[in-house]
Amino acid sequence: MEQLTPQEEQLMLFVWERGKGFVKDFREMYPGSPKPPYTTVATIMKKLENKGYVNSRLYGNTYEYRPKIKQDKYKSLFMANTVSTFFQNSYKEMVTFFAKEEKLTEKDLNEIIRIIRERK
Repeated sequence: MEQLTPQEEQLMLFVWERGKGFVKDFREMYPGSPKPPYTTVATIMKKLENKGYVNSRLYGNTYEYRPKIKQDKYKSLFMANTVSTFFQNSYKEMVTFFAKEEKLTEKDLNEIIRIIRERK
């Protein structure tokens, strides 16, 4: 599956959060003001559809969009690509990196160990 740009990923987060909706609905979810132009959001949505991330259904002269891929699946694909690209395909290397960068605490690591043990 083709990776998303930051703009596409932001819009996909809105689609996953809302579940389904029209371009105007997703446009309103952008924080702050001014909101991006309707045509910009519509263009990004079409790109998401072309990449296989959303499905559309025509109602009159407007489309309703729904996620085609679950957020967990995207996370899994994205993380696998990140681990492969930056951590020599080693999740251990990734965790070590975050521990060294002080992004993970001992408590966090103990929680990860607990989750791994419960999985068995």
